[in-house]
Amino acid sequence: MKVFTLQEANALLPSVKKILANIQRTHARLSSYREEAKEASNNAEQGGGGITNGIEYADLLISLTSLTGELEELGVQLKDFERGLVDFPYLRDGRVVLLCWQMGEGDELEWWHDVDAGFAGRTPL
Repeated sequence: MKVFTLQEANALLPSVKKILANIQRTHARLSSYREEAKEASNNAEQGGGGITNGIEYADLLISLTSLTGELEELGVQLKDFERGLVDFPYLRDGRVVLLCWQMGEGDELEWWHDVDAGFAGRTPL
């Protein structure tokens, strides 16, 4: 697990924002297939099922996997596709906590929370 300094995490935010914007677009497009995918899955259990534009659906799944992999390679933890919520592991007072940021917030990280506290436990830096 990568542990960031505040400066390192802030320096990554422009790249993270671009990746998150692509993740949100891809996730939204995938969501349009939700009911059809569920029906295809149910029908597959009885020997048949498919999705209209199945190639596009597969391409979107591959793209989403690739984009989330980009964040993972950076050491950034994706918490919510739709909100664009991410965490950066950070050392605070000798223990690992998470710097927390979501799409629409400023150009610098301003929040942190304990690993087990989640978003509800956000505290200003």
